[in-house]
Amino acid sequence: MCRNITELRGLEPPATDDEIEAAALQFIRKVSGLRQPPPAATEAFDAAVADVAVIVHRLLDGLPARRQPPATVPPLRRPEVRARLGG
Repeated sequence: MCRNITELRGLEPPATDDEIEAAALQFIRKVSGLRQPPPAATEAFDAAVADVAVIVHRLLDGLPARRQPPATVPPLRRPEVRARLGG
């Protein structure tokens, strides 16, 4: 469904608040079918993004650590991961 959302579990250093919020925004855009909500729906859209971000934080905090980095990493946003992988 959301092929462009990067796996955030297992990143070293851990996923940042900005990365989690970007993933939440992408998810809400996908399920709502809206890139930008109409003015009347902005509050609901923003609240949904915030709620999903909180849930993702809770999920990542509750999952066991990975021994390997995820297969897909956000190389443009995480130069330290790209450098570690030799990219």
